[in-house]
Amino acid sequence: MESFTEKTVKQEYIYKGKIIDLSIHDVVLPDGNPGKREIVSHPGAVAVLAVTEDEKIVLVNQYRKPLEKVIAEIPAGKLEKGEEPLECAKRELEEETGFLADKWTAISSFYTSPGFADEIIYLFLAEDLKPGQVHTDEDEFVECVKVTLGEALELMKNNIIHDAKTIIALQYLQLRNQMR
Repeated sequence: MESFTEKTVKQEYIYKGKIIDLSIHDVVLPDGNPGKREIVSHPGAVAVLAVTEDEKIVLVNQYRKPLEKVIAEIPAGKLEKGEEPLECAKRELEEETGFLADKWTAISSFYTSPGFADEIIYLFLAEDLKPGQVHTDEDEFVECVKVTLGEALELMKNNIIHDAKTIIALQYLQLRNQMR
């Protein structure tokens, strides 16, 4: 695999933002030729598959400007500098849904778009839910809903659930239910 490595010889930041940074890398390709790579840097995020005692999945409806539409998603959010993924997951679940969880399970982590971004999402299962307090960010507007797995799959079929993290979480839940 070492033969596929690209060496960065120059890096120029084009944009440094609140959520992402964009840089251009001049690289030496595995065959020795020069190349350029546009890289989006992101601090990472968490996503929470929260399941109630009666097997309902907690989703949030949120307008996503890049898509110009509202989609239903599992609760998620960006890691703060130095924050552990589990602590972030606990914070985001309560902030967006008003739920706390007594039982947490790390499911997996995955890169969202490894062709141009380094964003990694840590996916957790939250169970044994109890009421907490909603306190979304000042620029965050969400509506919390609870749906069955069947209803969630129907939302996915109709492109209302239309993001990778939620689809991965639903597939995990389907597999878990099949193995019981």
